[in-house]
Amino acid sequence: MRKYIVFLFASVLLAGCGSLKQNTSITDAPVLVTIDLVGVEADRVEVVLDPGSIPGSQLRFFIPKTVPGTYSEDNYGRFVEDLQALDATGNPLQVKRDDMNSWTIYGAQQMDKIRYYVNDTFDTESEQEEAVFSPAGSNILKNENYLLNLHGFVGYFEGLKELPYRLEFIVPAEMRPVTSLRELPLENGNFGFSADRYFEVIDNPVQFTSQPSASFQVGDIRVRLSVYSPNETYSAADLKPSMERMMKAQKTFLGEIDGTREYNILLYLSTLNPDDASGFGALEHHTSTVVVLPEQMSREQLEQTMTDVVSHEFFHIVTPLNVHSEEIQYFDYNNPSMSQHLWMYEGTTEYFANLFQIQQGLIGEDEFYTRMAAKIQNASGYNDSLSFTEMSKNVLKDPYAAQYANVYEKGALINMALDLRLRELSGGEMGVLDLMKTLSEKYDVDTPFRDDTLIDEIVRLTYAEIRPFFEKHVMGGQPIPYEEYFAKAGLGTREVAVECGFFLNGQIPFIDVDPSNTDEIFIRKGIRLNTFFTELGAEGGDVIKEINGVPITLESVRNIVGESFGWNAETPIEMVVEREGEQITLKGTAGKPTVVQNRLSPLPEATEQQKALREAWLRG
Repeated sequence: MRKYIVFLFASVLLAGCGSLKQNTSITDAPVLVTIDLVGVEADRVEVVLDPGSIPGSQLRFFIPKTVPGTYSEDNYGRFVEDLQALDATGNPLQVKRDDMNSWTIYGAQQMDKIRYYVNDTFDTESEQEEAVFSPAGSNILKNENYLLNLHGFVGYFEGLKELPYRLEFIVPAEMRPVTSLRELPLENGNFGFSADRYFEVIDNPVQFTSQPSASFQVGDIRVRLSVYSPNETYSAADLKPSMERMMKAQKTFLGEIDGTREYNILLYLSTLNPDDASGFGALEHHTSTVVVLPEQMSREQLEQTMTDVVSHEFFHIVTPLNVHSEEIQYFDYNNPSMSQHLWMYEGTTEYFANLFQIQQGLIGEDEFYTRMAAKIQNASGYNDSLSFTEMSKNVLKDPYAAQYANVYEKGALINMALDLRLRELSGGEMGVLDLMKTLSEKYDVDTPFRDDTLIDEIVRLTYAEIRPFFEKHVMGGQPIPYEEYFAKAGLGTREVAVECGFFLNGQIPFIDVDPSNTDEIFIRKGIRLNTFFTELGAEGGDVIKEINGVPITLESVRNIVGESFGWNAETPIEMVVEREGEQITLKGTAGKPTVVQNRLSPLPEATEQQKALREAWLRG
């Protein structure tokens, strides 16, 4: 998952399932699912599940609490309403809701099907204290767009997760799906799909829209791009050239590592309205990714963000979608055990999303150095003395959950330092990509590793001298001395001003929301502010009351942030802040915001050996 931007900051069914109904026993019968996207009322869709014959008198039904790749407890059952179990004549059976995500059905041997309604997540994000991250959520916009992460719609029966599933979507005639699910031919104008087991259902999101998709070939991988743009600002054809260029570069970078013959990119562009998606980024799946971004972004911003975000998600085909532990292989959606290796699952992936761009010529050295230096600065806002493996293992609990976003900062930096150390030990011949290639030869989608043996395995595959790195900086809480690692490649740091956003520096916001009062937005303390704030005279800790006459609340600030994508240097700004109980009016222009960061650059006194290591690191 790539949380590129998260705004503040932490939305009558055919009888017997129609054409999919089969008379088979519980041992081989697919669970038949019908999802009605025509008879939508109050942004709810009706879902019917028929599991076939049930031998026992009681049966539990679950909607996931959490799903792989999210690292959070989202309780998708809270979006399910009016669940009923019905016998063959349509009479209801006794059902008890056990908790937010599970139900017990009594007299289950008489059950013909269950029926319930599902609300989407996008239009309630602003109302939820713990909103679902938008790319893991869903949108129900009747006759316009259906973005369906199926873990929010399709549940599973206790002990029956390994049964096959068949799904039928009743859809408006003009809408077409993009998904990696295997399509079944239907004669009724609807769309049918099959899955070998429950995991395959939730691993394959679907986007229905009437806006045309685009496709291209990357080696032997067919890529499809589905774009929903509510104001038709962008199309799949607009973004196809940059996505094709980026994914071809990724395939060249990965070489023989290959995990799929099909990959689908489902992009949803938000209006930033209060009833629309506000958490921006992406969620990975084995053969697809869901991306949510604001429609207000300029084409240049959108293409660069898509490059950064989608490349991260595509690299997940390496880890954890292939190289992963037993905790992921046998994931329990309602009582999960978490792996201790987020430094690899998210950190390696994020590192590759940057490294491949320098190796394949999509960005220059200065840009790569700037990104790594920015990650060091961003990581400083987290607990740098916390064991990364301990945080990962306990990421669903406090206080570790608040440290999760550091996987994209320090997680990438762990891999950068590991890459440099491996290059040093091997005379430039081996890096993290080579390590992942070796691991992927042993571990794959069906062969997990034991969580507590991975570090030993890496040491065995590389060098005994690499063990102290893991003991100190990954398993232990000793901060990484970055200057020492940069020096291996003849690099040093200096302070420079770099361009940034008005309210965001990459993933890091300059503003935040008071969790006890969501109408109070403040400027963060303890970080370097950009020139947008400093030249206005704003200070860390100021509570923002108004911007250009608009009272600032959690809802209104999202619109302001969206509008800021269209500001120029001369845009007038009037900001009212509260400081130590006094209201102060600040006036100026938006300017071109910059923020001071540590900048990496080659040292003039670098040796030939250091230069050679740098070349091996950056060019592979």
